[in-house]
Amino acid sequence: MDLTTGVPAVDTALLWGAAVSVLVGGVTALWRAVRAARHLSQRTSQFLDDWYGEPARPGVPARPGVMERMAGMEERLGHVWHEVYPNDGGSLRDAVDLANQRLARLCPDEPGVAPCAPPEPPAPPDGPSAA
Repeated sequence: MDLTTGVPAVDTALLWGAAVSVLVGGVTALWRAVRAARHLSQRTSQFLDDWYGEPARPGVPARPGVMERMAGMEERLGHVWHEVYPNDGGSLRDAVDLANQRLARLCPDEPGVAPCAPPEPPAPPDGPSAA
């Protein structure tokens, strides 16, 4: 099969057009690959800066890294655990348990015993209302 048109000027123009198209396509593919690699590199750099933290610079405060921030969260969580679990009597849990024990002494849950009723509100004073 003959791939020529029979006109040498048209054949040359088609050959150069195909070469330019392939060259532009190759440059475009290379440009997109470089742009994607640069974008990935920038994102990786940002991630690593966030992970390891950044030291202070003039006019910019230091930013702690992930591990340093996690250590701070673990310390705060330790304070919460101290309050939630019974320990030496100084936790919130100990205070709630003590209040429940005192309430149980005031209002025992025994079968056949009426539950403690709340105190009745005081009666309104006799006489004209001060409206």
